[in-house]
Amino acid sequence: MLRQFVTGLAWAAAASGAALSRRQASPETCPGYVLSGLTETSTGLTAALTLAGTACNVYGADLQSLSLTVNYDSESRLHVKIEDSGKIAYQVPTSVFPTPPTNGSVPAANSALEFSYTTNPFTFKVIRKSNSEVLFDSSAASLIFETQYIRLRTSLPADPNIYGLGEHTDSLRLNTTDYTRTLWSRDSYGVPAGQNLYGNHPIYFDHRGSKGTHGVFLLSTSGMDVKINRTEADGQYLEYNLMSGILDLYFLEGPSPTDVAQQYSEVTQKAAMMPYWGFGYHNCRYGYRDFYSIAEVVYNYSAAGIPLEVMWTDIDYMYERYIMTTDPDRFPIARVREYVDYLHAHNQKYIVMVDPAVAYQTEREYNLPYQTFLRGRDQGIFLQRNNSIFQGVVWPGVTAFPDWFHPDASDFWVNEFAEFFNADTGVDIDALWIDMNEAANFNYFGDNPQESAEERGFPPTRPALRSAPRPIPGFPAAFQPNASSPYPPDTLGYAPPWLAPAAAPNTKRSIAEEIPLEKRQATGKSLIGFPDRNLLNPPYQIDNANTIERYGGLSNFTLNTDIVHYDGHVELDVHNIYGAMMSQYCREAMEARRPTRRPLVITRSTFAGSGHAVGKWLGDNLSTWELYRNSIQGMLNFASIFQIPMVGSDVCGFGGNTTETLCARWAMLGAFNPFYRNHNGDSSIPQEFFLWETVAEAAKTAISIRYRLLDYIYTALYKQHTVGTPILNPMFFMYPEDSNTFPVELQFFYGEHLLVSPVTDENATSVEIYLPNDLFYDFYTYAPIQGQGATLTLNDIGFAEIPLHIKSGVVMPIRAESGMTTTDVRKQPFNFLVAPTASGEAAGSLYLDDGDSIEQKSTSEITMSYKNKMLTIDGKFEYLAEGNSLKSVTIIGLKGQPKGAYWSKVGSKYEEVWYTCPEGGWHYDGEHGSVTIEVGQKLDGAIKVKFE
Repeated sequence: MLRQFVTGLAWAAAASGAALSRRQASPETCPGYVLSGLTETSTGLTAALTLAGTACNVYGADLQSLSLTVNYDSESRLHVKIEDSGKIAYQVPTSVFPTPPTNGSVPAANSALEFSYTTNPFTFKVIRKSNSEVLFDSSAASLIFETQYIRLRTSLPADPNIYGLGEHTDSLRLNTTDYTRTLWSRDSYGVPAGQNLYGNHPIYFDHRGSKGTHGVFLLSTSGMDVKINRTEADGQYLEYNLMSGILDLYFLEGPSPTDVAQQYSEVTQKAAMMPYWGFGYHNCRYGYRDFYSIAEVVYNYSAAGIPLEVMWTDIDYMYERYIMTTDPDRFPIARVREYVDYLHAHNQKYIVMVDPAVAYQTEREYNLPYQTFLRGRDQGIFLQRNNSIFQGVVWPGVTAFPDWFHPDASDFWVNEFAEFFNADTGVDIDALWIDMNEAANFNYFGDNPQESAEERGFPPTRPALRSAPRPIPGFPAAFQPNASSPYPPDTLGYAPPWLAPAAAPNTKRSIAEEIPLEKRQATGKSLIGFPDRNLLNPPYQIDNANTIERYGGLSNFTLNTDIVHYDGHVELDVHNIYGAMMSQYCREAMEARRPTRRPLVITRSTFAGSGHAVGKWLGDNLSTWELYRNSIQGMLNFASIFQIPMVGSDVCGFGGNTTETLCARWAMLGAFNPFYRNHNGDSSIPQEFFLWETVAEAAKTAISIRYRLLDYIYTALYKQHTVGTPILNPMFFMYPEDSNTFPVELQFFYGEHLLVSPVTDENATSVEIYLPNDLFYDFYTYAPIQGQGATLTLNDIGFAEIPLHIKSGVVMPIRAESGMTTTDVRKQPFNFLVAPTASGEAAGSLYLDDGDSIEQKSTSEITMSYKNKMLTIDGKFEYLAEGNSLKSVTIIGLKGQPKGAYWSKVGSKYEEVWYTCPEGGWHYDGEHGSVTIEVGQKLDGAIKVKFE
């Protein structure tokens, strides 16, 4: 009998975690290890570790001998690896996470970090040499290393500032008392606080103010609990509790938060460059009924004067939710191609969703063969259990799941994309959205897939067919009303699938015949990791929110943890990288479709390093003020700490019903997410920006600001792509010695110089913000504001407004005007806004390229520096294809009217000549303390602008 979908989840936390173990031994009885046989290398050391006493076997068998390897990978990075001496334990495959480069390794004497140790029992410390700060100290508890459990603890200073360890919806600065961060990928609707969510990032930043910031990254895909606690007996500590694997630690010296971010980017691979248009505004909804709905939404945005860059479609476009299909009645391929052509003709883009789960069906509509399943089956691509294809239940009903470890998985995926997304005959998408890749499975462990699918009604019933209810200007004839259509002109474009009558109510579904496959694990392939482990009921049970019972609890709503992948990896070990592997294969498939163009792939499940391939949306949130606020810490974690810069939340919320004021505020905040998309669920009220007057006004205002700043944030992305400097910054990143910034999570820097301080309380028109002891300028009025290291209250903030302040010391490249698409924006000239420090200096940069190509034929990397009332524009000026020009320069913070303004353009063949701006060629605004100097020159060489 199928159990209720959420029965028992309320007590999951009480029934999971270490409390579920019924072992007699206690971790406190474990003897630890003794170090011997130490050998120094040119850049580190190696040693043996031997069990120091009687095995405790608390959650498995203690290993008698381990190997220690220490390497100073660079002056600022230390690598410490503790593994079983026989190298049997599972380790993260380098095909998924490439080994960070060590060609910059240095002798111990040249490192900023020191590795020290005690021999018996073996413990180690990592110390920053410059101030003797102990960054990591494993003497806090004995090391436990067993076949199914590893524990490592470090002491921490009192009241530490710890950030990271995602994915979560807890506070940005983590709680440090009786707190557990569980890492185990999970479909987590509503993104509840205090639980494991979609992705896994075992990196934390430990920020100690004037004593510096450091990072600790544990390269492990194991399910784990990271516990942070303070007790009278043990003091303050952080403790890793792993179910498998080894200890593979990277220590990042910092000493600033930005330094740690940059150093982490060297470990994870740099974040991918995204297409310029990806920073446009995106719209989606789960539950768009048919092609009429898509066309009407596109038209309504245009009619409302709200820029729409990208239109998305959720799984509604599929036949019965089968991936690589379109619904022949509601989304026939001919109509899909027509509205995609319309979008492309208007410089707009189109994105659809693809899930990993493949319908376990041999046929699709009209008894046509379902080739995606058949090809995957015949090639042996799908995961197997007990010599048959493993079956789960997802949106199409009974499903199979690709095995990303299969050597032909990439070719299979590339070929499916090439056929279905063929630019000439298929759905010509511009980018991709991937979901359900934790992997999500609607079954409890042990449920019968066919019974479960039938009882729950998967696939869901499709909405009734209709004809066009009204004209849609600009779209082809098939989108217009047709009096001879057999279907009624129903005006409801957002039909929830379960409210519509069944397309074939008397047809009982069947699944493909379950047959053993020959093309699977070849003879001689051995299981990776320790043998004879309990894969379904591991002795140490992490605090997984979906665990109801010990046996099979980790498999609830996902893949069974005893599945053995094609190459011998077991699902218990590699569960946390299923989504990351799918992400990589999807990027490769998109590149194969369009080899010269940058892919934009937005995923739900991520792992450390995923940013080198994809962007991330923050999952299925709810339309609540709490999650509106929490979206800020989510994107800061991913962009600033996890090195996934293209990140954003579902603006206005996915689940539940938004309100006009919440959606207006979120439309404003969302404009300062790198990834900006309005998306909601099929049971929620519609929330497109044009539906409310206040929201439409907010969206127009927000998008106008965002679009004028596109090159500012695109340049910030380029910096993260090249050196790892975050595209977004928590306040403590910019003011690391100001302790008042350490807990701030409702304000952030967009780039490095635009402080965003949204109104965060329901229906409020005021907000309390913190300004450090620094000079700021109001973004709208240019009024200087001297921060006092204190809070202040801003009042009378309308629902179409958001407080923005410029951190002094920057030259911001801003487009002169916005546009309806990013293509329009790129045609606009620049205004360089100079916001000097109190000492009268500022600097900035501008990166220009074609915004789309993987390999750029030419780029411009322009630097701007301001000093002594003169702006110097220099650098590399090689991207000339679009004729980018500098229209004007605006300098703010002036206290008196200038007497004159001048500019010069220096060419390599010419002497420097200064031109005096004529009357009308410059303008002083006494009310705002600014001068604007008209320049009107192409950005193809050095320029100087000054006033006196």
